[in-house]
Amino acid sequence: MAAKAAFASGVVEMLKEDHEKVKELFEEYESAASQEQAEIAATAIFELEIHAELEEKLIYPAIREAIDDNDMMNEAVEEHHLVHVLIAELKKLKPKDEKFHAKFTVLSELVKHHIEEEEGELLPQAERHDIDWDVLEVAVMKRKEALMAKSSKKPGMKAKTTAKSRRG
Repeated sequence: MAAKAAFASGVVEMLKEDHEKVKELFEEYESAASQEQAEIAATAIFELEIHAELEEKLIYPAIREAIDDNDMMNEAVEEHHLVHVLIAELKKLKPKDEKFHAKFTVLSELVKHHIEEEEGELLPQAERHDIDWDVLEVAVMKRKEALMAKSSKKPGMKAKTTAKSRRG
């Protein structure tokens, strides 16, 4: 069992790092001046879209195949669906729109709840099962690099960093 957890740690640690990054962005958004909020929100959305794709296309299918808990997996997928709905609605609004802040706050609350469940229940359960974590980690990292490279080539896209990482 210990070997499986060691293999899982690469994927699980990447997910937890992504979770921390997004939670920091949500905190920064709340305390930022309104002119900075738009950039922080865009960065959070960028991070969430990449993270969600990795989970939906690679990580969740591997976990679903290994564990016997369709209810938990279906709930996680439905939470992702709601995240996508909110992101789509946010992208149609201007950050100065009065609804933008409310929607972004709801997104923050939903994502924080999702992270709690994922780190508290889903990932620990997955780590106890026979998943080829090495193969999954390679696939996830390769896909993440491709998504990051693709988005950095879009006009108007720049490297996304949090204020903490900019400060060093």
